[in-house]
Amino acid sequence: MLQQERHQQILAKLEMEGQVKVKDLSHDFQVSEDCIRKDLKILEKAKQLKRIHGGAMQLRTNLHTLYVHERKNVRVAEKKKIADKAIKLIKPGMVIFLDISTVTLEIAKLIYQKNMNVTVVTNMIDIMKIFTSDGMTQLIFIGGKLNRAKDGFIGLLTIEQLRQYKFDLAFIGVVGIDIYHKNVSTYDGDDGLTKKQAVFCSRKSYIVAEKTKLELDGNYVFADVEEFDGLICEDQLEETVADKLKKMELEII
Repeated sequence: MLQQERHQQILAKLEMEGQVKVKDLSHDFQVSEDCIRKDLKILEKAKQLKRIHGGAMQLRTNLHTLYVHERKNVRVAEKKKIADKAIKLIKPGMVIFLDISTVTLEIAKLIYQKNMNVTVVTNMIDIMKIFTSDGMTQLIFIGGKLNRAKDGFIGLLTIEQLRQYKFDLAFIGVVGIDIYHKNVSTYDGDDGLTKKQAVFCSRKSYIVAEKTKLELDGNYVFADVEEFDGLICEDQLEETVADKLKKMELEII
């Protein structure tokens, strides 16, 4: 087997499994472990994977875009598609939670435009502002300690208020989704703990995220993927990714 062909198969295996081991690759390709280590070194130099002890893992990115206002105008079309799908889950009379996220902001805009007869609970200031005008939608705002970067309230005081509620639906924005380690992450610990409490308080909870989030990581893992009922994204997922999520019993919308 030519080196280039071996590299392609290593990357394909990595795409499927998220992680590969030198020992296994050596056996699969019938070459020495030193040969595989050289392959991985070449692929790492080409920025196609990250070497770890005994093997390699997929290369993931942390963008460190901490401020909400920096993300509002990024991938807007995709966020609107997600919002269109999310509101189809909302029925009259429901109590729903929208957390701090530029995707949930788009969901809030649609709820307002459609004048939906629901109760929106949120800790995001921009979402609160949408519902200050008259309409059928009731608003409950969760306060606490202001986090200006997040455009809302997170942390202990916010969590204490969330514990008093039982939501029909929660829509939760995330920074990253790691299907191989089965976790979801955000940038800030207090933000993550607040999101986790909202999920716990909801009969059903959905991750609302663009497909690119499957390649990204935040700094704080706040939940396992299996803790959610579903994932709403803008477009059809790759078959291998969809299969892994379905095995975690997630509804994919």
